Amino acid sequence: MDEGLIRPAFDWRNSVETLIGPGGAGMNPDNIKVCARCGLRYDWRKSASSALKMTYCSSLCERADLGFTLEALLKVERAEREAPETAAPAI
Repeated sequence: MDEGLIRPAFDWRNSVETLIGPGGAGMNPDNIKVCARCGLRYDWRKSASSALKMTYCSSLCERADLGFTLEALLKVERAEREAPETAAPAI
C-alpha cells in the first residue's frame, strides 16, 4: 500500500455511478427538479402539488410561496359557478 500517495477527495455530485433513490436502477436524473420554495431535490412525477409539479415539491411549498394552492383556487371558482343565483325577494 502506498502511504505517500495522496488521493483527491471523492466528489459524489459528479459521479456517474451515483444512483438517486432506492433500487438497482435508481431514478432518471432528468425527472429530478429543485423546489422553488425549499430548494430540495425531488422527483417531479411524485410531487404532492397537483398543478405545479415541476415547480414545487409539495402542496405545502406551493401554498407557502403563493399564499394559496391552484387546486383550492379552482375549487372556489367551480363552487361559484355551480351555485344557483337566487333572486332578491320583492318588497
